[in-house]
Amino acid sequence: MKFLVVLEKAENNWAAYCPDVLGCAATGRTPEETMKRYEKALQMHLNGLREDGLPFPEPSARSVVVEV
Repeated sequence: MKFLVVLEKAENNWAAYCPDVLGCAATGRTPEETMKRYEKALQMHLNGLREDGLPFPEPSARSVVVEV
């Protein structure tokens, strides 16, 4: 499965989340650290859904870059 992950710069760190996977997020000092943490968090989240017999979210989010 492939999910769109949003990586945002906050005031003192970075944050990552996926619009399709509610409740799963990660933060870190750098974009690279944040993405490593998010990948682990996403695996744990999906494993928890599997263990609970719940369906995985369908990847549907898209990204578009707009030039102004």
